[in-house]
Parts: sequence; structure tokens; C-alpha cells
Amino acid sequence: MIEFGHGTHTGLRRQRNEDSYYADASLGLFLVVDGMGGHQHGEVASAMARDGVVAQVTAGQSLVDAIQRVNEALIARSRGLRDARPMGTTIAAIRVAGRTYEAAWVGDSRIYRWADGTLERLSHDHSIVEALVEAGELTEAQAQSHPQRSVLTQALGITLPEQLHIGLARGELTPGARLLLCTDGLTDDVADERIGEIVARADIAAQEAVDHLILEALAGAGRDNVTAILVRVAG
Repeated sequence: MIEFGHGTHTGLRRQRNEDSYYADASLGLFLVVDGMGGHQHGEVASAMARDGVVAQVTAGQSLVDAIQRVNEALIARSRGLRDARPMGTTIAAIRVAGRTYEAAWVGDSRIYRWADGTLERLSHDHSIVEALVEAGELTEAQAQSHPQRSVLTQALGITLPEQLHIGLARGELTPGARLLLCTDGLTDDVADERIGEIVARADIAAQEAVDHLILEALAGAGRDNVTAILVRVAG
């Protein structure tokens, strides 16, 4: 019923890959995370978030509860470090059960749904520029080049538990529908229109589509780590 492709790349300007991901059709769980924090903190944060959510969901927790617990664990870990800089991560995750899905996210890693020839962004970035766009103070085009486009308003490991806002979306998966999860290394360098063209292709496998997406990001500028998972529902 489900076909998926996945991949990650350090990019052309970074020395380390602080992104991570998980894809498991049997569990119905797919997620991408984008770590931050300097030195190796970003790598640690993304790995902790990935492993923590997988463990919690496997144990029967909901996506929301899993993400909340991971946030608390990351904050506790940061407080125990000698380095005063916090370590944090974004997350974009989906849980597929039959013909339904649940999506959850924190930060600016994104989740898209493609169906009936249209690419729709399910997630909303937890960022300063997204808030300005929603307030009508910036256009989408202006947001793409805004100097603060990477400044987040929510991140796991940094946002206090009582202030954490987990974005949520639920829906039905019609035959032929696709779900794309990706870090901002893809969306900063590849326009949604082009992403939609690649995701829509029926003549290539899901893995090949992901490979094309990553190559598009590298051809654009490759400024950041880039990670993507494409989930396709059988027609």
C-alpha cells in the first residue's frame, strides 16, 4: 500500500550533517529532524529527537506525547552540558494508519501533501518570517530572501514545555496521494512549484523522486543540509 523514498545530504557549504530522519512503513512512522546548536550539539539533538520519538511511538505513545517527552529530555540534556549554548532541533513527523494520517511538527521542517494534481503545505513554519507573512507584513517572495528567515519561534530542546506549540494536521489518504517531509535545506533552495513537479511524477519510483529533489537543492546552492522523505499511497 505504501511506497517510500528517503535521503539526506550534507550540502555543499556545511562540514557536518545535523539532519536526521526515520522511515518505517510497518510502523507507519516517518520523520525528519534538523538539529542546531553549534559544535556537535545539533547532531546530538537531532539523533536524540529521532530515537526518542521512535521509541515512544513504538511503545504506544501518540505523536504529540512523544514529541513533548523528547522536548523535555532535550532540555534536561542541555542543562547538564558544560557548554552554555542550548541544543535544539526541528521535527516534522507523520503517522500513517490505513488510509488516514496524522502530521505533527515543530520548527521549520515541512510536511506537504500532494493529491489530485495539487501540492499543499500541511505544516506552518514556526519562524519569525512566517509570522510576518501571516500578519500581511511580508509576501511569500520577500520571506524567501529575508535575513531572519531561519530564526525560529519554536524548537525542541529550546522552547519550554509549557510554551511548546506542536502543529497538528489530520486527514485521509486518497489513492495516489503523496506525503513529503523535508528540512529547510530543500525548501530554501527549491521552489514549491518545482517540488510539486517532481513529487507529481508517476513515471519514477519514490526513491528516484527523492534523489531528484536533493539534486535540485544541490544545484540551487546547497547552502544547508538537505533531507527528504516521500511517501506514496498505492492507486
